[in-house]
Amino acid sequence: MTTTMTRPLTITVRIDTANTVGNAPTPAVYTATVYLNAAPRTFGNHQPRPRLTTATHPDGSPLHLVFHASAHIHSHEAAADAAFEVGNHQRADDRGTYWPTDSRSISVGDVIKITGPGHWITHLRVDPSGFTPVPEPATTDTRPARHR
Repeated sequence: MTTTMTRPLTITVRIDTANTVGNAPTPAVYTATVYLNAAPRTFGNHQPRPRLTTATHPDGSPLHLVFHASAHIHSHEAAADAAFEVGNHQRADDRGTYWPTDSRSISVGDVIKITGPGHWITHLRVDPSGFTPVPEPATTDTRPARHR
């Protein structure tokens, strides 16, 4: 005797969540943009509405530091720490970009904007020890933050 059974339809789909270029997956990336405190003689604590200026290349174009996700770069804070190292002439970013020699180093009171995987954005103030999340800077000064 033969028995007829109905089964629910099952569809199996593979969803690849990795970004790809061609057939090769691209690693997750953190991008750092540094806003330097532009107020004269101010290297102290961050103020709620400080004059900030975007760190730039010598030609005036904005400086964006890139770090690939890894065992060491696994969070927005770790990417900010890596940007701090680049901004203090300790290393280059993952593209080989060094901090411009005619720009001051990253210091307490500056803000580092980190755009992480999934386009999550965090603004972190540089503190004497570590970072503190802050709101997005409302205004920025258009003058480059060069040695003054």
